[in-house]
Amino acid sequence: MSRVLIIESSARQQDSVSRQLTREFVEQWQASHPDDQITLRDLAVNPVPHLDADLLGGWMKPEAQRSTAEAQALERSNLLTDELLAADVLVLAAPMYNFTIPSTLKAWLDHVLRAGITFKYTPTGPQGLLTGKRAIVLTARGGIHAGAVSDHQEPYLRQAMAFIGIHEVDFIHAEGLNMSGDFHDQGIAHAKARIAAVA
Repeated sequence: MSRVLIIESSARQQDSVSRQLTREFVEQWQASHPDDQITLRDLAVNPVPHLDADLLGGWMKPEAQRSTAEAQALERSNLLTDELLAADVLVLAAPMYNFTIPSTLKAWLDHVLRAGITFKYTPTGPQGLLTGKRAIVLTARGGIHAGAVSDHQEPYLRQAMAFIGIHEVDFIHAEGLNMSGDFHDQGIAHAKARIAAVA
């Protein structure tokens, strides 16, 4: 049995294509892996605060020197990090907002990219500690950006995943969703076909 952690980040609940892709993924994955455990964290319903002084203090100060706010920030970070550590497969559902990921997803990453836990510094540079895990990224984009300089999602997320040791990363893009003609339907159909192949 594998554990799958899904991170939703769309600000929309209704009419969200990335959420539609997540539902498709869950259906396909459960059909192929009926015994797997799926955990879903919705960053729109339960947003994670952005990186602040309290979180930094929680990470860096000894327990006896932490304020109540710092201790609470550390507890939240530990919860999110423990979810990631327990997962075998990480699924990130990310609409493209202004050429990159939602700020809610960036805030989640800021909580879980942690020195000594998900990566460590070595004499030759940082080393990821989450080897053996797999990531799948579901994106929804109004235009067509894959392979273009306007795509700041895929390069950033590939680097973030590699930084913590996740090198097997599949990107599934639903693109052209706001373009005229058949782009919307074709973009979703292409993404669903890729989900079926990956799942």
